[in-house]
Amino acid sequence: MVDPVRVAVIGSGPAGLYSAEALVKQSGGTVRVDVIDRLPTPYGLVRYGVAPDHTSIKSIARYLQRVLEDNAVRFLGCLELGTDVTREDLLSCYDAVVYATGAMVDRRLGVPGEDLPGSVAATDFVNWYCGHPDAADHAFDLDVEDVAVIGVGNVAVDVVRILAKSADELRSTDVPEQVLDVLAASRVRRVHLIGRRGPAQAKFTTKEARELGELPGAGIRVDPADLALDPADTAHAERDRKVRGNLAVLAGWTGEPPADRPRRIDVRFWRAPVEILGDGRVEALRLERTRPDGAGRVVGTGEFETLPAGLVLRSVGYQSVPLPGVPFDERASIVPNDAGRVLGPDGTPVPREYVAGWVKRGPTGVVGTNKSDAAETVARLLADLEKERPAAPVRTVEDLLAERGLATVAYRDWLNLDAAEQELARSLGRGERVKLARWDAMRAACAPS
Repeated sequence: MVDPVRVAVIGSGPAGLYSAEALVKQSGGTVRVDVIDRLPTPYGLVRYGVAPDHTSIKSIARYLQRVLEDNAVRFLGCLELGTDVTREDLLSCYDAVVYATGAMVDRRLGVPGEDLPGSVAATDFVNWYCGHPDAADHAFDLDVEDVAVIGVGNVAVDVVRILAKSADELRSTDVPEQVLDVLAASRVRRVHLIGRRGPAQAKFTTKEARELGELPGAGIRVDPADLALDPADTAHAERDRKVRGNLAVLAGWTGEPPADRPRRIDVRFWRAPVEILGDGRVEALRLERTRPDGAGRVVGTGEFETLPAGLVLRSVGYQSVPLPGVPFDERASIVPNDAGRVLGPDGTPVPREYVAGWVKRGPTGVVGTNKSDAAETVARLLADLEKERPAAPVRTVEDLLAERGLATVAYRDWLNLDAAEQELARSLGRGERVKLARWDAMRAACAPS
């Protein structure tokens, strides 16, 4: 009897779980998959990157749950590549490995003052309000009146929306209780959304933009002059329905917002951050006016302005970080690959190693994009195994874990944590769930006495 093919998928976000699903389906159920994550919770970006008030997107977790409940799939949480196990360990236990670890850090601005206290990567702020255990004890000073959010993608818009909402508007979401307390005490009254380029290049979706204009407690305005389009942008808008939709929404924000709203959002295009200012901590942001250069880029005009800001949140793109021992393209911030096959320094495929998701292609697409991306990778993996199955693994992962005294979180343990969060929500009268965000509380909930 031939042993089943065993594959490790590193990362339990959408890319990882879609990869596990594809492995089972494309193989006809002959592959056994271990989905490995350093956290005790599955779902990755769906749990820790989607804004808490976007419950419809979070429902993707219910689909991914079915993947984890397949008898051919096993969840191994609290197991970290590079700390608990190495790349070589995995290759000694599995026929193949798929890396699907996503993009975990923000790109930097590269301007003076970026490291001042009060200058924060948006991912840190998102992790905090989404209940990521690494950010549970982060302190964000919301005892300021002006906040600048740099970037005009969906993450930036999410951050602006969370800052502009009242705590009561977020009470029914899964925001951790300690986060809700900080948001309730916030003194933020004005949020500036800043884009280096023009409105035709904004990355946010029309739906996300429309939500900003519908907040009951926040007025919103954009300077009409910022919406002027050059011929290239006009042609772009004619070709792209999303751009036309965004421009239509933005055009509705050119008037003065109601004066009785407790908070205000100012959308500012054609402004590039050149310096973050402050004596010991962030106090202001210096911006340079930009203009299109006719070749698809922008250039500075030499016109500057200083914007008061007690907090600067940088949201100019995500990037992946190197995985211990795995080839990495520092310039592109991805694992070099050919349709999912990991490539070595000489450009040839590395046997038995594959990649999926943002660490494969960069931070592009939506959550669903990972499904077709994973299917492509898995097709290559199975084709390679059919051509030449490697020698049997030299040991099992169970033996490896036992040798090192490592205890992992199984799917049934995660369900205990899931139930604890739902019970907490009921006890607080707060909605479907309230996240436990601290490592000790999460571990305790995974294995209740």
